Amino acid sequence: MKKFADDFIFGGATAAYQVEGATQTDGRGPCAWDYYMNQPGSHFTADNASDFYHRYKDDLQLCRDFGINGIRISISWTRILPQGCGKINPKGIKYYNDLINECIKCGVEPFVTLHHFDTPLPFFNDGHWLNRNIIKHYLNFARICFETFGDRVKKWATFNEPWSIAQNGYISGSFPPYKKYDINSAVQILHNLMIAHAKTVNLYKEMSLPGEIGIVHTLEGKVPISNSSEDVKACRLDDTISNKFMLDACFKGHYAKDTLTDIQEILAQNDGTLRIEPGDIELLTKAASQIDFLGMNYYSSHFLQAYNGESLIHHNGTGEKGTSIFALRGIGARVTNPAVETTDWDWPIYPQGMYDMLLRIKKDYPNYKKIYIAENGMGYKDDFINGKIDDTPRIKYVQEHLEAILNAISAGVNIKGYYIWSLMDVLSWSNGYNKRYGLFYVDFNTQKRYPKKSAYWYKSIAHKKIL
Repeated sequence: MKKFADDFIFGGATAAYQVEGATQTDGRGPCAWDYYMNQPGSHFTADNASDFYHRYKDDLQLCRDFGINGIRISISWTRILPQGCGKINPKGIKYYNDLINECIKCGVEPFVTLHHFDTPLPFFNDGHWLNRNIIKHYLNFARICFETFGDRVKKWATFNEPWSIAQNGYISGSFPPYKKYDINSAVQILHNLMIAHAKTVNLYKEMSLPGEIGIVHTLEGKVPISNSSEDVKACRLDDTISNKFMLDACFKGHYAKDTLTDIQEILAQNDGTLRIEPGDIELLTKAASQIDFLGMNYYSSHFLQAYNGESLIHHNGTGEKGTSIFALRGIGARVTNPAVETTDWDWPIYPQGMYDMLLRIKKDYPNYKKIYIAENGMGYKDDFINGKIDDTPRIKYVQEHLEAILNAISAGVNIKGYYIWSLMDVLSWSNGYNKRYGLFYVDFNTQKRYPKKSAYWYKSIAHKKIL
């Protein structure tokens, strides 16, 4: 029997666009997702989502009742600044003030992300994160949030999953602008996001606020499918673009020589270059000396083999098991390991990858200070039978990953909290409402919440701090 520390946070994670609904309420402006989800032929929208905008008090009471003492929320940029810049929307300020105050009242500490994929539509249409002009507007938004909520919010993340912004939007084509195989744009976006992150960390520290600031990265384990030198190299290249490039920026304050060598090889295979502007590395270096934590999202690992063909990707967005394809020119192919179970969405269930990544952070980035597991969970087709949901596979998944966390803690990694994705069922970006992650089942017709079997199990773990 192993025990978590008394101050270990057992939280639940959400994101504004995926839970709030009320997309046209109280002056909120449009983000990129609003435009694309409301195109003819779209199968789902976020107009209602989980109606957290109106029901957050009920959801925070559920947190309190089930021993959940932390919640990840994000602030919708266009609720605060409907056009992304210009006049502040007082109703947006009021909503987040009320939400944060209610969190504190319920004993559920808010962990606030500034950007969780919902770029304002005007900036998206003007080049998205390829256009560095957006950075000054993002910094202005961050300053407003810090000034308004920073007296009460003690945990801030600059971005959620920069890799997902780049990969899903420009490589796999599952996020706006739905481009595929544009590896060069993806790498440039990653660098630009790292500059925006660094400037925001430096701003926060200049304001001497009473909290901590970090970033949330999705860190996917990478394992060669064989010991051949070709498969090992494919694994290294995939890891460099997915993980190492951004970890270097955030915690080394520069890109290590071998990191840049790999990135330049990938870009050369795709006829691209990386633009690093004068002063960029100095910004990264300053922020790396001040960052307070790493938020780590972990769902799965990938098994890699060498691949010499043209890029080919099929995104499994429906849960039709065995349909995923992911092979990139100049990198490699992600393949199934028959010894490792997968979800219906073809995500390998591999807790060892979480343990390995946590130990790697400790070894390669010793200035990380602390880690929060900011997201971890299992997408599942929950069956609602007689008002109950038996999601035993989700319990098994979470238990195995909590065991990996405890093993990493025993090995000396400083991990301070775990936020299950997700608190309640939410809109899943490219999967709609059929891929459920929540502790609480949402009937999206009535918005009524039902605790799943996993919610009662999680309550017991959170209360006893024993696995």
